[in-house]
Order: sequence, then structure tokens, then C-alpha cells
Amino acid sequence: MNIEIIGFIAGALVALSLLPQVIKSWKTKSTRDIALSWTLINFSGQVLWIYYGFQIGSSSLVIMSSITLLMALTILILKLRNG
Repeated sequence: MNIEIIGFIAGALVALSLLPQVIKSWKTKSTRDIALSWTLINFSGQVLWIYYGFQIGSSSLVIMSSITLLMALTILILKLRNG
């Protein structure tokens, strides 16, 4: 089994873990219970994972971290917009 498949599966699970929060925050327009510090740390971590993925040539890490980064960015924008 190609190890990149494991990377895609792991990345999909991590990305999916943010999806319920994105949906809830979008629908309710409330991010009161989400810490801004968590959002910024998560966002920064995803940026570093993407950089690392490029450096080691891991397409699964780059692609899945980019998807997760978009969701983290969505949460960050909603947090800044809605408090």
C-alpha cells in the first residue's frame, strides 16, 4: 500500500473534524465558544504543514492540509466577523 494513501485518509479525517464547526458557525453566525487563540494556532499549524509537505514532496500532506487550511480560514473569518 502506498503510504500517501494513508496520508490522504488521515488528512481527510482531520479536515472532516472541522466541518461540523464550520457548518454550525456559518448557520448560527456565532463563534462565541471558539477561542481566537485556538483558531490562530490551528491556522498557523496548517500553513506550516503545507510548507513541510512541499519540502518533503508529500502530495497528500499538501492537498489535505490545504483543504483543512481553507476550513480553518473560514472559521477565522467567521470568528473575526461575528465575534
